[in-house]
Amino acid sequence: MFSNLVIPVKPIPQAGAAVSPHPPTPAISLLRERIARIERIHVRGSTEQSLPLGIEAIDKILPTGGIRLGALHDAASAGPDTEHAAAATLFAAGILARLDGPILWVLRQADLFAPGLAGVGLQPDRVVFAEAGKDVLPVMEEGLRHPGLAAVVAEHTGRLSLVASRRLQLAAEQAGILAILIRRSPSFDDPVLNQPTAAVTRWRITALPSPPALPHAPDTPGLGRARWRLDLTRCRGGEPGSWIVEACDATGRLGLVPDVANRSSRAA
Repeated sequence: MFSNLVIPVKPIPQAGAAVSPHPPTPAISLLRERIARIERIHVRGSTEQSLPLGIEAIDKILPTGGIRLGALHDAASAGPDTEHAAAATLFAAGILARLDGPILWVLRQADLFAPGLAGVGLQPDRVVFAEAGKDVLPVMEEGLRHPGLAAVVAEHTGRLSLVASRRLQLAAEQAGILAILIRRSPSFDDPVLNQPTAAVTRWRITALPSPPALPHAPDTPGLGRARWRLDLTRCRGGEPGSWIVEACDATGRLGLVPDVANRSSRAA
């Protein structure tokens, strides 16, 4: 009964012959892209470029030994300064001051005091200011696609969706450009500031009372260098921490306050 059964023979391609496979489906192509992205992340590892903050106690906690370039970072002030984000702005400006190249600064409204940036080493002639209104995030993402920039910083008020932050992180990673998002809110305890995002680090900066101008003569008029409580509340691949620091100087560098018990979450 099987005498008429013919089994087709699949031809064996000759050596060097071109084989024309079927084009991959969109789902397969997307999967390949994701796998390649994961492989790139693991291969780069500690070789990723970063900018050390210059304080060993902080840099040793950060996985790359500093602020990772080609990544999105989140910064916000705490307490009464949450709305205006003065401390967070100076923190970001101090980091940018130690990079080479032009900076794109995306504003919701024109309320940034440019001479304050110069006070921490970021000269205004290096900065391109863009007033974007409600389109801050799209303008920031577009800026991250221009490789001629050293960094893109933007000020954002309100909720930041996980999808939007992932788009910013991916754009920063692909271009190798530092991205800093300064979060602002009229409410110092706004829960949206603590919602999950794709940022690799999240910083909270609290202004503290300044010390006397002359510590050995506290009655002498004047104030010493400003102080901040610098809280690293999230760090991908690292651990949170908290430190009392001297605010950025004229070169954008922080200073660790001596004789102060700086602490990390492990000691809490």
